[in-house]
Amino acid sequence: MLYQTSTLPSSSASLFDHRQDIVFLFCFAILKTNDSSMASASYLALGSLAIFGLAMALGTLSSQAEGRAFFVFGDSLVDNGNNNYLATTARADSPPYGIDYPTGRPTGRFSNGFNIPDFISQQLGAESTLPYLSPELTGQKLLVGANFASAGIGILNDTGIQFVNIIRMSRQLEYFQQYQQRVSALIGTKRTKQLVNQALVLLTVGGNDFVNNYYLVPFSARSRQYDLPDYVKLLISELKKLLLRMYDLGTRRVLVTGTGPLGCVPAELAQRSRNGECSAELQRAASLYNPQLVQMLKSLNSQLGSDVFIAANTQQTRNDFISNPQAFGFSTSKIACCGQGPYNGLGLCTVASNLCPNRGRYAFWDAFHPSEKANKLIVQNILTGSTKYMDPMNLSTILALDSRT
Repeated sequence: MLYQTSTLPSSSASLFDHRQDIVFLFCFAILKTNDSSMASASYLALGSLAIFGLAMALGTLSSQAEGRAFFVFGDSLVDNGNNNYLATTARADSPPYGIDYPTGRPTGRFSNGFNIPDFISQQLGAESTLPYLSPELTGQKLLVGANFASAGIGILNDTGIQFVNIIRMSRQLEYFQQYQQRVSALIGTKRTKQLVNQALVLLTVGGNDFVNNYYLVPFSARSRQYDLPDYVKLLISELKKLLLRMYDLGTRRVLVTGTGPLGCVPAELAQRSRNGECSAELQRAASLYNPQLVQMLKSLNSQLGSDVFIAANTQQTRNDFISNPQAFGFSTSKIACCGQGPYNGLGLCTVASNLCPNRGRYAFWDAFHPSEKANKLIVQNILTGSTKYMDPMNLSTILALDSRT
């Protein structure tokens, strides 16, 4: 079984709602137990400890539920280990992945260390969310949130078909529903709804719909079915449906990242570039998709009457350090730290691959994914960036506004 049910009783919510009554009755029972003063004192001492323990036990889950949960949906840029539990080739479960993670071992993150959700969790003052498929995600850990992301997925269900067994967006949202049912068994339906409404959500999806679908080598059915502008419109339309479904499931603060500079990743340089320049066709795809994404999010917010969906312009952030890597402490933004072939952009990152000695000097960890340092820079702009990077507001502003409500 991938999931474990909670060991707490389903009536635990009523314990939260009536804990003052429980403590009062406990005190009354102690006082009635024995009339002698010494015995009463002894019982009171024991009772006080018991009451304190009871209050602490009941209060722990309650305070956890009142904290801000964090939910993550999307692809390999934000997957932190779900695919480890699946029979798929889209996995990062072997060295040298995780070489700079605190444990020094692979975790399922497509990074040498932390990824974007990890750094956002740090800003929330919370531990990193666990993969939803992790058997460790039970009890109080559920109240921190969950990561539903799965490497290889896209907006469209046919994206990433070569990876076979991955958690597509429709399934991620089904798991989110299941998550809420599990949490309701812990803290009750009312508190679960509040937890979800107050949560921060990150959605990173879309890049694979281009590199692992429309521009898939050697054959793509979608590229024969649609020209690029119409394909982008299809993606925006389907993403809008997913966002409305997320809203229906209770999310009220959702960071939605655009695609990065698709034509500049080492994998595309290795396959398409003759002189080290970014692939013009893939850059065109990103330049068509990202502005339409922002406009769609604005339209949705207007429709909903609230700034639910926040556009994170990760393309601009990554363009910054791709165009001027030295300004950000990188020695290169073209060559991956781990890989083989031109730009270390061919094949998988494995123990047999070239591996750079100083990961902090590389903008890209492998053929597609940013290094830990680059992820940290991306989150810094999510946190404090101007409207050039975050529209209509950055995460610091969101946290400040939401703390007043």
